[in-house]
Amino acid sequence: MSSGAKEDKAKPKGGSKCFKLSIIFLLLNISSFVVPATGFSLRNCRISYSNIKCSMSLLTAVPHDIPSSVKGFDLSSNTISTIQVSDFKNLPHLAQLDLKHNNISHIDKGAFADLISLKNLNLNDNKLVQLGDDLFDGLRNLTELRINKNHITVVAPGSFKSLTILKVLDISQNKLHHLTAVHFILQHLPHLKTLSIQKNSLTSFQSWELTNSSLELTSLDVSQNPLAVFGITADVFPNLASLNVGDSREQLMKWDVRNKTFLRRVSALDISGLRMAFGDIKTFLQTVNSSLTSLKMNAMTLDLKALINVSCTIPTASTLQLRHNNLSFVSSDLFWLCVNVAELDLTLNQIQDIQQEAFSSLRGLRILSLSRNRLQLVPAAVRNPPTLTKLDLSTNMIHTLRCNDFANLTKLTELSLYLNSISSLEECLFKDLIHLRILNLQNNHISALNGVFKKYLPNLRQLKLNENELTAITLGEFKGLQSLQTLSLHENKIKRIENGSFVGLTSLTDLQLQLNNIERTELDKGGFNDLTNLRRLDLRNNHIKYDDSSALPHPPFSQLSRLETLAIPSQHRRGKSHLPCNFLQGLTNLLFFNTRNIQLLSFATDMFNYTPRLQTLDVSSNDLVDLSPDLFTPIRNLKRIYVSRTSLRSLDFLVDANLTELVFMQARRNAYSVISEDVMKSLPALIYVDFQGNSFTCDCDNAWFLRWAENNKQTQVFDAFNFECHYPPSLKGTKLLELNLESCTVNIDFICFVSTTCMILLFMVVSFTYHFLSCYLAYAYYFFLAVPFDAKHKNKQDPYQYDAFISYNTHDEPWVIRELLPKLEGEQGWRLCLHHRDFQPGKPIIDNITEAIYRSRKTICVISRRYLESEWCSREIQVASFRLFDEQKDVLIMVFLEDIPTYQLSPYYRMRKLLKRRTYLSWPQAKKHTELFWEKLRQALKAREDLGEDRLLLIVADSP
Repeated sequence: MSSGAKEDKAKPKGGSKCFKLSIIFLLLNISSFVVPATGFSLRNCRISYSNIKCSMSLLTAVPHDIPSSVKGFDLSSNTISTIQVSDFKNLPHLAQLDLKHNNISHIDKGAFADLISLKNLNLNDNKLVQLGDDLFDGLRNLTELRINKNHITVVAPGSFKSLTILKVLDISQNKLHHLTAVHFILQHLPHLKTLSIQKNSLTSFQSWELTNSSLELTSLDVSQNPLAVFGITADVFPNLASLNVGDSREQLMKWDVRNKTFLRRVSALDISGLRMAFGDIKTFLQTVNSSLTSLKMNAMTLDLKALINVSCTIPTASTLQLRHNNLSFVSSDLFWLCVNVAELDLTLNQIQDIQQEAFSSLRGLRILSLSRNRLQLVPAAVRNPPTLTKLDLSTNMIHTLRCNDFANLTKLTELSLYLNSISSLEECLFKDLIHLRILNLQNNHISALNGVFKKYLPNLRQLKLNENELTAITLGEFKGLQSLQTLSLHENKIKRIENGSFVGLTSLTDLQLQLNNIERTELDKGGFNDLTNLRRLDLRNNHIKYDDSSALPHPPFSQLSRLETLAIPSQHRRGKSHLPCNFLQGLTNLLFFNTRNIQLLSFATDMFNYTPRLQTLDVSSNDLVDLSPDLFTPIRNLKRIYVSRTSLRSLDFLVDANLTELVFMQARRNAYSVISEDVMKSLPALIYVDFQGNSFTCDCDNAWFLRWAENNKQTQVFDAFNFECHYPPSLKGTKLLELNLESCTVNIDFICFVSTTCMILLFMVVSFTYHFLSCYLAYAYYFFLAVPFDAKHKNKQDPYQYDAFISYNTHDEPWVIRELLPKLEGEQGWRLCLHHRDFQPGKPIIDNITEAIYRSRKTICVISRRYLESEWCSREIQVASFRLFDEQKDVLIMVFLEDIPTYQLSPYYRMRKLLKRRTYLSWPQAKKHTELFWEKLRQALKAREDLGEDRLLLIVADSP
């Protein structure tokens, strides 16, 4: 970005919102280094693809934030005074540089040295006084250089030595006094084709002062110099084809060309305003009479008729331009000798009358221009040249057209009657113009066509009737124009279009009807159904208005399947409007739809179901409060959208619209104040966006957008540096991009340090815990798993369903079935709960376990080595021990089926803890006294649940 100072940036207000963006900015800052460099926001400049336009931007210096990929750079119309050596660094692809209309008076040596690809350089209209040595060093590929309208008086000998392939040089309107300066230029430009040194202060032109070798010049302009002599004494211009020596500024010029062969290839000669004795002019024209084809003699002060006679004796002369000669009358003998003239231009004279035989001798005349004169009728003389193909009668005072005005002009292909006073047309007017292709009748007073286009003009391609006074198009008005492709009827007063008005226009592709008085009723008549090949229809600025969005019985464009452009904006009538939901029915190939400024309130969600190929949509200047994302479902290929000056409160509809192909968006002057990250990221192909004139909020809500506008390298945010704050009031008028965003971000280095440290510590803690405290973690898991079940059953007052729940491993089931169950249930009569018999099917196992323990007075744990290894047994004893500690009741009885050494109990922390506090029964030690074992077990089951102390003397070994 530009390195302009931002020391006193305003601080945005955002409160806690600012901190919420910190993580987003962390990711944004990391990703901003990998986006493609194809475009971005420039201060006071606009970028379009690879061209940058900074004209009329009040720049005083060349901006330095230009992407290296740029190919065209326009800095015209600024106030730049100096070109520094660093101004155009790192622009290796720049091909065109425009610096005209500035105040450049100094260019550093080597300022253009890095522009290795530059082809065109424009320094017109500046204040350069001299061209120093090596001024253009490095421009080895420059082909066109323009230094017009400066104050150059001195040209150093080595100024142009680097421009070895230069082909066009314009150094006109400077203050060069001697051809020595031109000599310094030409000696280094062997391939120069076009040289313009007009309007300097050269008093003589002598070929020997230029160079001793021949040049490749094909065009030379030395006009408007006070030349006293024009001398060519050697064959230095063997390829010269165009020569302009006109207007010697009141100075009589002497013509000195020693050999006619020196100008043997000159085909275009301009001697307009030349001051020279008639005899010298005659000699002059004889010098080029072997090759001349085009001669311009505008604003001549000598006898025009004599000049015409001399020029028409040149057998090769075919084009004659005679503008600004104050002709008011063209006599029949003025062009009597011009038998070879094919193109005659009499524009900008004062011609009021032309004799009928004035052009009769011009039997090969093809192009005749009589525009900008004072003719009141079409002169009969224009009917004489049988070969006439183009006739221009525009900008005269013609008020009436007669049937025979264009008689016999069967080869005429173009006729212009623009800007006259014609009020009516006759049916027979164009009957002989069978080959006419272009007819211009615009800007007259025609109110009725009178069937003039019903029969004739079978080959007409373009008809301009705009800016007249037509009020209606009647049935079959254009049926004779089968070849017509473009019809311009805009800026008339057309209110009525009859059904069948366009019948016969089967080739019409472009119809312009804007700025008329057409109403919706005219559309409903189906008057456009005959235009089956129409590509473009412009209905802007009419009175088309629909009151609701209900479907039309006969959609107006249902037969226009090839239409690509439809415009209906800027209606004159006031009041809110809608568009029928099937208004676009039939337009399957529509690419561009413009509904600007029709005070539209909404769109039907299925509006674009009929236009799947739509690429450009303009809904600006309407009262749209919101746009549904569903509206865009059928038009996923949309590339350009205009939503300026609407009532949209946000652009959030774009997030779900899925417009992945959108490359251009104009959204000026709307009601939203924040541009969200989600909106911009939903448009991955966007390269240009315009948010001018929005009421931006200057706080951290827009922080992401500001960073994005400055740093992204894909999308140009047009005029972003001129966006202003509107809220809060304390920052109103502040430039949006001058805000200080430090409070909206956190330090990335600090975040990385803290994040890395926390991750390392967390990894170490997890590793330590897993390695040394895994058993404690397992206990904690089961402990907390039992909490909800405890809370569920703790306060229930239901009576116990069982006397004891038996917790055992399936491998110990034979002992339970053969020994424990017959004794306790069969002989002693206890109600026991066994999982294989009493658990409820389909219920979670943990729920069955918990309910069985809490619905039993006691829990008997039959412990073996397999029991200790079992996951479900572990859960059962965990729940039982939790009940033991939680209810403070004697509910747990432990029976060991095996002798298990203490060291083998070490991994089972919970079991060791219980055995240290509780006594237990041992089956291996009771094998000889089994009756005592069962009695002790009966007493344990019979004992109360109070936990005062152990009241039973059990057969046990020492507690582990």
